[in-house]
Order: sequence, then C-alpha cells, then structure tokens
Amino acid sequence: MSDASSGPARRPAVRAWLFDLDNTLHDASSAVFGVLSPAMTDYIAQELALEPAEADALRRRYWQRYGATLLGLIRHHGIEPAHFLHQTHLLPGLEERLRCHAHDVAALRRLPGRKYILTNAPRAYALRVLRRLGFLDVFDGVFSIEDMRVFGHWRPKPDPRMLQRICVRLRLAPRQCALVEDTLEHQKGARRIGMRTVWMQRWAHRAGLCCSARPPYVDRRVRRLAALCR
Repeated sequence: MSDASSGPARRPAVRAWLFDLDNTLHDASSAVFGVLSPAMTDYIAQELALEPAEADALRRRYWQRYGATLLGLIRHHGIEPAHFLHQTHLLPGLEERLRCHAHDVAALRRLPGRKYILTNAPRAYALRVLRRLGFLDVFDGVFSIEDMRVFGHWRPKPDPRMLQRICVRLRLAPRQCALVEDTLEHQKGARRIGMRTVWMQRWAHRAGLCCSARPPYVDRRVRRLAALCR
C-alpha cells in the first residue's frame, strides 16, 4: 500500500495577494516618475538649502541606501514625514496621465483570495491612482507608507520586519501570501520571511530592468495580470 504522505508536500494556496502599485498595476515610469522625482528634488533643495544638482544626488543616494528617500531625510535631516509626502505627491494633472485596461480590472476580479495594495507611496496618492484606474473596489485594503512603522520606526519595503507585521495583521502565514512587485530588491525581503514572489515585468523595459533571467528568489514572472489567474 502506498503511503500518501511520502509524496512532495503541496504548497498552500495563496490566500492574500499583496500588490505593489507603481510599475506593477500601472505604467508609473511614463505617468508619474518623470514628475515625482523632480518634485522630491525641488523639496530637498528648498528644505535643505541645496543646489538642484546636490539635491538630486542626495535623493538618489537615500533611495539606493534606504529603499525610500524619505528614510534618509528623516534620519539625517529631521524632515517631517507628513509634510514631505504631501508636498511631493501633489502631482497636479496626475489623473489625466494614468492609463488602464478593462482586462486588467477583470483579471483582478477573477483572482481568488484577498487582494491588498502594498506601496511605499502615501495613502492619498495610492487612492487617487486606484480610483482613476477603476481598481478601488477590487482591493480589500491599502497598506501605504504611513502603515509601515514597526515599534515607532519607519520600515518601508523591502524591510522583512514590516512584511512580517503585515502577515500578522492579515492573520496569515507568510507562505500563504504572495507579493506581486516590479522591484527585485523588494522581493528579496519577501522571500526572506517565506512569502511567495511574483515579478511583474510588464513595464520593466521602461524602468531599465533586465527581463531575461528569473532570480532564484522569484517564484514566477509575469507580464499580464491575467497570468496570475492560471
């Protein structure tokens, strides 16, 4: 008699999908980043009394070092987070630049399991984007950068401590959650705690990312949201 328990263990079904927003659900490289990055540079130049070139270099350095420009500004300059997030994400005319397709909305509606946004952007910006793209009622909730504090410290993606806290809030084990994300560094953090990882490559070429190889910490790579339903 064969022993059914001797076969390979099946991975549990994904019960919660955590979706990044920019360059995962929409083409932020074309619609947002060309405006957002200068807005951050202008803010840094004004608040820290720097020349534009110095401010831009500082913005890039903090983003590369901490995963979010805001963290460097808090740690080294005492910038008020709420003021920074509000001023840099005013983005007049944002809605007119956003584009979406009906089949993306339909694909998310078909996808089984709970669905959440997990973004390093502020909540007000995320809600504007979701509302304009027609995604707002598709998601069960939004985890924005305002929610990414652990014991009083800011822990945005890819910090595994924050990701673990999100799983606790969802009352799920990490292996029951999947992160759908365009940024590979963020997927490393998810894999460290045992999350499933999906690399969205739909707009990778515009972000300057190589699309040829799938890193070992990525479970799947997709170019369309409909691929998640299979």
